Amino acid sequence: MLENMSSTQRLILAVALSFLFFLGYTTIFPPEKPAPEAAKQTTTQQVAVADASPAAAAAPAAVDAGHEVRSDETVAKGISSTLVTIDSEAFTLKIDTLGRIASAVLKADKYNSGENIHSELISEGGAKPLYVRFADADLNKAAASEAYTSSVTTATLAEGKPVTVTLKQNLPTLTVTKTLTFYSDGHYDAAIKLSEEKRHFVYLGQRPKVNDTMMMAVRGAMIYDGAGLTQIFEDGDVEGRTTATDVKLVSAFDQYFATIFYGFAPDINVMVERDRDDNPVVYFDASQNVAFNGYIGPKDYRALEAINPVLTNAIEYGWFTFAAAPLFKILMWLHGIFGNWGWAIVGLTILIRILLYPLTHKGMVGMQKMKEIAPKMKELQEKYKGDPQRLNAAVMELYKKHGANPLGGCLPLLLQIPVFFAIYRVLLNAVELQGAEWMLWINDLSRMDPYMVLPLLMGASMYFQQRMTPSNFTDPLQEKIFKFLPLIFTFFFITFPSGLVLYWLVNNLASIAQQYVVNKQFEKAKVARHEQHLAEKSHGQD
Repeated sequence: MLENMSSTQRLILAVALSFLFFLGYTTIFPPEKPAPEAAKQTTTQQVAVADASPAAAAAPAAVDAGHEVRSDETVAKGISSTLVTIDSEAFTLKIDTLGRIASAVLKADKYNSGENIHSELISEGGAKPLYVRFADADLNKAAASEAYTSSVTTATLAEGKPVTVTLKQNLPTLTVTKTLTFYSDGHYDAAIKLSEEKRHFVYLGQRPKVNDTMMMAVRGAMIYDGAGLTQIFEDGDVEGRTTATDVKLVSAFDQYFATIFYGFAPDINVMVERDRDDNPVVYFDASQNVAFNGYIGPKDYRALEAINPVLTNAIEYGWFTFAAAPLFKILMWLHGIFGNWGWAIVGLTILIRILLYPLTHKGMVGMQKMKEIAPKMKELQEKYKGDPQRLNAAVMELYKKHGANPLGGCLPLLLQIPVFFAIYRVLLNAVELQGAEWMLWINDLSRMDPYMVLPLLMGASMYFQQRMTPSNFTDPLQEKIFKFLPLIFTFFFITFPSGLVLYWLVNNLASIAQQYVVNKQFEKAKVARHEQHLAEKSHGQD
């Protein structure tokens, strides 16, 4: 059946089946939600790792499996959970009595939810950034009940004017000092000092959980090392423990936001393992005096690059990073020209179509040739019915005579699929599209079209494109399925971000224009061949 489809038809089928698979999978196997008891533990913190670690051997068995503090182990009774509040124009950070970053709220309207709720980047439960856990069980228990003190309780950040906060925790056998310097761009410097050597671990914290609704968006943790290699640990897919050295950055991330540690010494051991929900937990084995850097905020390329170029590696696109990363740089370049992300998407789509034009043109011409010889193919199938060897020989001779190739559309298809998924990943993960206007009613390219105009136009353009594309169906059922694909895609794209729908719409319009040109050229060539045949026939009669 596939050999009777055009390259465009096979591309549409491949993408449609992908969407159907992910929709079906997420419907049949929805992500498991944490138990209500775990969700209510607002004072939760990580205290133990898997049984194989030295720390776990000394920790209470009841808390080994989930990196969780029991609900009865309340922290610093009688003391407010918020110790320090740091305010800036872009965000508000709060540090709690355990010396952890307990809250990071973004103030910009473009990061608000559909209910106009500001984005909170620190999860209520689970580990939080800068939490210190000790290998010694008794010391760890004392640290869970003794509040830190702070050099300041409130501070306001301004550009070029960082704020330094000194936190101290006096434990029975040692003193923990955290010196944190915060900057208005969202990054901070951290130095943790113990009065004497005790094995301890510093946690990155759980990933932000701002948006968990978008299909195919990667969420979890990652390690980027000195060799330029990236390891991704997706939620629900973490097995055992992974240890790495020479780490340049670690990140716990969702679609648009990330919590990041970077600036490690090369010999620091960074570890990733799973929590109770099989999601990644990231921490490192710290020395008596350790210094590093951190960041909490959106994965905005230019902002990360301005802080430290290594941070741009926290923006990942899954398997298609090799194609998506350069595409995003081109998109940024176009944004610099147009000053509008919507027109940058339009420009990028057209540019991709121009680059792929020779291949797509070849595929379209090939399918026109296949359509032209389709009646002769049927004649051969009837003539050599029951004799496959002679049929194959006759078919190959027919292909050779007319310069047709049944696989001529495969190469364009193979190139278009990774390009499509690469641009899909780019537009899906680009936080720059949040709050970005295009024109008229499209005032946020990261959200669905509120009036569903773009998805309907996309569906109409796909239907029109199908009508123009040469059809070589031999199976009536196959033909009926393809007639419904525009409707299926319209249904899918209704809730997709406007930027993605805009890309697909422009891509369809470009395909329509190209198919129109090819159809006209082929028709002219066909007329010219017919006239030449008549002239030769007339000349022969003379």
